[in-house]
Amino acid sequence: MLYFDTSFIVPYILPEAISNRVQRFFVDHQSEELTIIHWTRIEFASMLSREVRLGGLTEQAARDADARFESAIAQSFFVVLPDRSDFDLGKHYVQRFETALRGGDALHLAIAKNRNAQAFYTLDKKLLKAAKIIGLPIATGIRD
Repeated sequence: MLYFDTSFIVPYILPEAISNRVQRFFVDHQSEELTIIHWTRIEFASMLSREVRLGGLTEQAARDADARFESAIAQSFFVVLPDRSDFDLGKHYVQRFETALRGGDALHLAIAKNRNAQAFYTLDKKLLKAAKIIGLPIATGIRD
């Protein structure tokens, strides 16, 4: 199982400098179990809402991006629901103060750990650092 946080999926849906490499990554790994959690849907919607408020996207562009995101989930991703053990481990990760983890990121890491993810993919530098401190198999998946 390959686990993805929201930062890795955003450039798959919205054009960014790294989008071509992210899209190639997904093409290269399409036969593998690509996994996210339902929380990712909230994070993605929150990012779109923020972009609309800041003027980076129109409301229609945000709705279109959300539709592409939901379609990608339905076609390519296994979506898991967190359980109590995920929340317990996430709390433990947050309490490792040297990680500086926020709740949502700790939950991502806990689910990947509890589900024995082969790899956790993120483009978030703070999350990369925290996962390395914890000792999880984390990577950007993208080479410069």
